Amino acid sequence: MSGKTVNSAILLLVIGNALALVSDVIIKLLEDDAPIFQFVFLRSLITLALLLPFWQQIDRQRLFAGARMHFTRAHLHLIGMVCMVYALLNLPLATANAVFYAAPILVMLISVVFFGERLSKLSLLAVFSGFAGILVILRPVDFSWAALAALATALTLAINAVLVRRLPAQQSTVHKLLLNYLMILPLCTALMLWEGALWSWSILLSALGSAVFILGYNISVLLAYRQVDANQITSAEYTGLLWAVAIGWIWFAEVPDLWFFIGSLMIVLPLIMLGLQHRKRVRINNHHLSDTRYHPARQNPAANTD
Repeated sequence: MSGKTVNSAILLLVIGNALALVSDVIIKLLEDDAPIFQFVFLRSLITLALLLPFWQQIDRQRLFAGARMHFTRAHLHLIGMVCMVYALLNLPLATANAVFYAAPILVMLISVVFFGERLSKLSLLAVFSGFAGILVILRPVDFSWAALAALATALTLAINAVLVRRLPAQQSTVHKLLLNYLMILPLCTALMLWEGALWSWSILLSALGSAVFILGYNISVLLAYRQVDANQITSAEYTGLLWAVAIGWIWFAEVPDLWFFIGSLMIVLPLIMLGLQHRKRVRINNHHLSDTRYHPARQNPAANTD
């Protein structure tokens, strides 16, 4: 499955999001008092080890190009990882994932504030509807540290997505991921030692499982977007929320209420509409290009004086 057709790319995204949900389930199965920093350290170390076989994709001549931006993104990722684990341990699986999906909305907002980008009417609708959807799902009455952790996860995902533009364009995905995990290892180690938890083989196994499935997700997404325009398949990313609802319902007996479904629609529906709008615009542009290519514009008869 190469992702070279739209259908195969969509299937890759569906499978990839399912793999990511398996990682979330592994985290959710941890004990409530599980040592979070030990888990994050082990997952980071294992992910780094899993990336090493792909060292040929690393530009060793300019290994630390863009080091300052890599350092910033890496530590934002570390904050997001810690918040994600805390949120998954303390929120229903579907609720946590619904809030995580606020990241694309935050990307639009950050792009306006820091890059001066202009939002279309539909983009503005997505922003306001998305934030309202978060409030509907979490309901301020039920707000907690776990809810704030889920929002912090979405925020770090969004900031990192925007900061990708500042990384050297010639660096491969493996290069960027390897530097990301390499740079957070010192702080991960310090936090784990500060936590002072006893060594746990169960945490090691959980970290291994989580790292493998998240890497599987990253590979699936990479293959999906490599050959197909993003606007054609992005909507398939939101199947992750369906997986979260199904697994949470079946495995953890977490039955979503009506407010959850309303809020989720408020977050996801405008984003899907944006993707469809972009796809339609691309199709129209492609049609005009093909029309002028194979049917050249006719000469104006009035301009012909012969």
